[in-house]
Amino acid sequence: MKLPSDFRSKALSGQWLTGTFINLGSSVTTEIAGNAGFDWILIDHEHGPGGQDTLLAQLQAAAATPAVAVVRIAWNETVSFKRVLDMGAQGVMVPFISTAEDAKKAVSAMRYPPRGVRGIAKMQRASGYGVDFEEHYLHAHEKLVLVAQIESPEAVNNADEIAAVDGIDVLFVGPTDLSYNMGIRDQLESPVFTDALKRVVAAAKKSGKAAGILVQSIALVEKCRDLGFSFVALGSDGGSVAVGLRNNAQALKAAKK
Repeated sequence: MKLPSDFRSKALSGQWLTGTFINLGSSVTTEIAGNAGFDWILIDHEHGPGGQDTLLAQLQAAAATPAVAVVRIAWNETVSFKRVLDMGAQGVMVPFISTAEDAKKAVSAMRYPPRGVRGIAKMQRASGYGVDFEEHYLHAHEKLVLVAQIESPEAVNNADEIAAVDGIDVLFVGPTDLSYNMGIRDQLESPVFTDALKRVVAAAKKSGKAAGILVQSIALVEKCRDLGFSFVALGSDGGSVAVGLRNNAQALKAAKK
């Protein structure tokens, strides 16, 4: 399979790139989202029910759409990178990157030797089952996108150092975890939370990286754009299905009255 040649460069240049989270573990909703008009989709294997048994089908479904498939792994563990990258993920999102050392570990896991410690297997989907291995080995690090999640006060304080790590492409705020860890649960429009967001954006821009965030409300999209975020996700497949079904149920109940 061929990696998109320009997605990483678009992200690093600060282009507005839109995404959504896929947390149902479904190849069907993956394909629907990929064809909905997003630039990228996030296949969530941190909190979603999907696993190794569902990921391949999800990546194959995404490949039939224009959207770039990024996979969120459950933790910053080298073996997790190896599995999703070999299956053909075009980017990896890593939760709870709090220090520059965390960031360096993630970068190393993304890259083949001598640039990193990614294990080498030629007969895997990412290299076209061997057909494109040489190209993949030599140039994957130039095209794969590494997204570091900023989810704690420590991470905000270390944002400059994290962003400065070569190979980190996006500083991505996880707003729920960050607000809870700051002791201001879900107060996403509070001045203290907004200040934290500004610090992350400034750190990303200082090192020529992108700033990203998951937005749960359409009303917050413009605010996040104006703050300088450019790698922005809105909602999820699970959330969209739940809201749509509840609205339909309420409409039917209202008609009965």
